[in-house]
Amino acid sequence: MAQEPPHGVRLIPLRHFGPDILTVAEELTEAYVEIFTAPPWEHRDPGTTREAFRKRLVTDARRPGFRAIVSSSDNGDVTGFVTGWTTQAPFRTDRAYGKVTERLGADRVDRLLVGAFEIDELGVRAHARGTGLGRRLLSELTARAPGGRAWLLTWNEAHDTLAFYRRGGWREPEPLPGAETDIVVFLSPG
Repeated sequence: MAQEPPHGVRLIPLRHFGPDILTVAEELTEAYVEIFTAPPWEHRDPGTTREAFRKRLVTDARRPGFRAIVSSSDNGDVTGFVTGWTTQAPFRTDRAYGKVTERLGADRVDRLLVGAFEIDELGVRAHARGTGLGRRLLSELTARAPGGRAWLLTWNEAHDTLAFYRRGGWREPEPLPGAETDIVVFLSPG
């Protein structure tokens, strides 16, 4: 049964995308830059962040199982979004993936993450936070995760983000002894 939005909150329709996400790349990039150059990521340069995200988006849209969900306001501005894909073997080593393997060990990466749906990015603009949009986007994208398995990683200094996932029932596999890193891995509830 669908849940009613809180009184006075209009439920914004969600749009589903695959590789056609590039049709809204400009709007998505603007939202990404606004979200991920604000605290706690204020140390990031907006221009560099914009360029890196656009380049990554083109590559990511081609990944096996890529999906995205976008929420937009009436004027077309992206309010929130989530992207992800099915994690393939062999497990990647670029970006922060080496830290994931260091934190969990190769055996647990293979068992817990390979074949699961990876949430790559989840972002909600400041004015839409606290409305349930982030939870809704995440739930909608993970609803069809292979075998009900999904995972994500985030920065250990993103305290509000960590609290959001913990409140949602996402669980953290215990790191290997002595394998603390600046990232935290979460597994989907269940």
